[in-house]
Amino acid sequence: MLKPPSKAPTFALPDQDGATHTLEQYKGKWLVVYFYPKDDTPGCTKEACSFRDSFNELQKRNVAVFGISKDSVKSHKKFQEKFHLNFPLLSDISTEIIQKFGVWVPKKFMGREYTGIARTTFLIDPEGKIAKVFENVNPVDHAAEILSALPSA
Repeated sequence: MLKPPSKAPTFALPDQDGATHTLEQYKGKWLVVYFYPKDDTPGCTKEACSFRDSFNELQKRNVAVFGISKDSVKSHKKFQEKFHLNFPLLSDISTEIIQKFGVWVPKKFMGREYTGIARTTFLIDPEGKIAKVFENVNPVDHAAEILSALPSA
């Protein structure tokens, strides 16, 4: 179980077009900040497409969505264009924000140990407090899970 902060850490990160996004810009809105390991991999693609397909419903409920990984702006741009993603993908190459959210963790794959991003989503309320943390999410139906966790419209 991750030990997330109770208030969302502030951030200023570039998206796939080089525009900077900050937490403060979204005050007054619900915010979905989801961390994912790598652009254009099977699970990450399913998760991104799940948010893409639910984007209109999320917007109706005053919810903004960001995906964050340590991939470059250029990598995010290719991923966004390939799958017609309709929300920003933020680049945290330094992993500074990833670490502040507590999702830069030891991992194992095929016996090899390394540090990487734990697939985790933070639902942040309009005041900037973390309302809910989703760990080990199912990429396919994760957007629906987020919608059901939001207060009724």
